[in-house]
Amino acid sequence: MASTSRTRTGRGRGRGSGSSSLPPPPSTLPLIIEEFFIVVYEDPLVKKELPKKFADYLDGQEPAKVYLRAADCGPRLWTVEVLFDGQGRMYLDKGWEKFAIAHGVDFGWFVHFKYEGDDVLTVKVFDGTMCRKYYYSDDEDTDDESDDDVKPCIHPL
Repeated sequence: MASTSRTRTGRGRGRGSGSSSLPPPPSTLPLIIEEFFIVVYEDPLVKKELPKKFADYLDGQEPAKVYLRAADCGPRLWTVEVLFDGQGRMYLDKGWEKFAIAHGVDFGWFVHFKYEGDDVLTVKVFDGTMCRKYYYSDDEDTDDESDDDVKPCIHPL
């Protein structure tokens, strides 16, 4: 009976292929910050600092305002002025209070942002139980420039 030599094939290191399918080291990858979150540790209605990495990502294209769109709350865009402090920090300022009131943002809540480009951030809000709040809008008005009324998104029971 002839002996057969078995070679192992399969996944793992040491396959000797000569070319690596590993991604390049992190220092050579482009910095892409699409999603981030903030935790509301202080007054939910005052300006909110966004992560420094996101501010760095926007370096050189610092917008004067951004447009917040609550996920699942229709087409409404909330205009929020942006402040840059010269130290690399970015803040959501005028307009944040209206958004926070309309969405019931409170202490201990998480607010998740996804940068969609063109200064638009889609927002998901998570309450203190770490559960996402779902909202819907009963109007199709996308103009939030009026100061006479804050039309809240509604959280279904």
